[in-house]
Amino acid sequence: MNKLATLLLKAFLCLTPIAFVTNPAFSQDTDLGLSKGSVEHATALRDAAMKGSMAYNIVESLTTEVGPRLAGTDAEARGRDWAVAKLQDLGFKNVRVEPFTMQAWARGSESAELLSPYPQPLSLTTLGGSVATPEGGLEADIVVFPTLTDLEAAEPGSLAGKIAFVSHAMQKTQNGSSYGFHGRLRRSGASIAASKGAIAILIRSIGTDSHRMPHTGSMRYDPAINKIPAAALSNPDADQIERIHARGETMRVNLNVQPRPLGEVESGNVIVDIRGTESPDEVVIIGGHLDSWDLGTGAIDDGAGVAIATAAAKLILDSGKRPKRSIRLILWGAEEAGLLGGYAYLERHKKDLDKQIIGSESDFGAGRVWQLTSQVSPEAQPLVNKIAELLVPIGIAPGSNDAPGAGPDLTPLVKAGMPSLRLHQNGNDYFDLHHTADDTLDKINPHDLDQNVAAFAVFAWLAADTELRFKTP
Repeated sequence: MNKLATLLLKAFLCLTPIAFVTNPAFSQDTDLGLSKGSVEHATALRDAAMKGSMAYNIVESLTTEVGPRLAGTDAEARGRDWAVAKLQDLGFKNVRVEPFTMQAWARGSESAELLSPYPQPLSLTTLGGSVATPEGGLEADIVVFPTLTDLEAAEPGSLAGKIAFVSHAMQKTQNGSSYGFHGRLRRSGASIAASKGAIAILIRSIGTDSHRMPHTGSMRYDPAINKIPAAALSNPDADQIERIHARGETMRVNLNVQPRPLGEVESGNVIVDIRGTESPDEVVIIGGHLDSWDLGTGAIDDGAGVAIATAAAKLILDSGKRPKRSIRLILWGAEEAGLLGGYAYLERHKKDLDKQIIGSESDFGAGRVWQLTSQVSPEAQPLVNKIAELLVPIGIAPGSNDAPGAGPDLTPLVKAGMPSLRLHQNGNDYFDLHHTADDTLDKINPHDLDQNVAAFAVFAWLAADTELRFKTP
């Protein structure tokens, strides 16, 4: 053997063990409680989704064939019918609806006009759950409060016969972190204003856009306080009110909103399982919510989430392989009315909570996923690390491993003890569109949906194919 051959042989003998250590495909599957080749299969699912998924076609179908899907209305029921038919057409078996009842509400006519000092129409929308004004509307002076804190500090009775206006502007963030703080005004502002004597409340829209499109959303009344009408002004109209107030002028408006309660009606969650091979009663949950607000077509919130989760499940279904546990796709009902589908699911599945292994929901628009966070047992953390490792090449960074939360509809289950993982989407423009007439299909980039599908497919497959326990004993 010549000198060059000897050197090559030595190099091969030295490198071979290293190559084996750095690519231990079969041993890493076993260490993570996975089937042989499971990581490779997850990688293949990821790559297939990145080349193109059917997510855009699904959200196009939903928003075109059904349109807006206000919770508890006939439109939401058509959405459920669409979902059952679509899942069956895609080849899923045993598609079912788990019904629940709810108190429904419908929007009626809505208008507002600044009567003085500068007469002009105002662009506004009624908040979900609001009571109506008298038929001809109501006329009153506006009292301006810069923040909800300022309204809370007002003396009881000081707003008698007046309309409160509260304006605190929400800021854009990648993760939507300011929504919770500003959203309290929408949810609770009416009862706080009523406690001060107000006969109605107007708020600046809880949104980050500069368009003349107001943002709706659910509000709640304190049962111990008189109910007053509540509506949101578009951000430009809120700016207009602030400018006039800065001049020291007294403003008088006419407000006329005519929503109506629909009484007790039926909603429901649409559910289908990809049955596991070894522990089929244990489920890993993915999904999005079917209902939407009625102003747009519910593309961003949450047709995109429905499409992402459905396309990820379809990718796994078509792969021909089945995980050890079941993957459960849930298209939730009545999320916008207060997570009613999530609470109904928790109530229905109390007896088998230990079988709800882990979950993640897509409900933050159609932007690309940029971070993964989780809260699981120390035993399962290496598997979450592996999921994160597989997602790094498609632009997703590992985040906190002590961050409970898996999406709104899964909140009841997470609070009841279910482990959670969340795939965080870029939400810089989410609250430009959220709950407005501008929530339409043209805002969605199909390639961004594909990246989401890839992430959900990797998560669902590996979480379902492991024997590890995600819940801390």
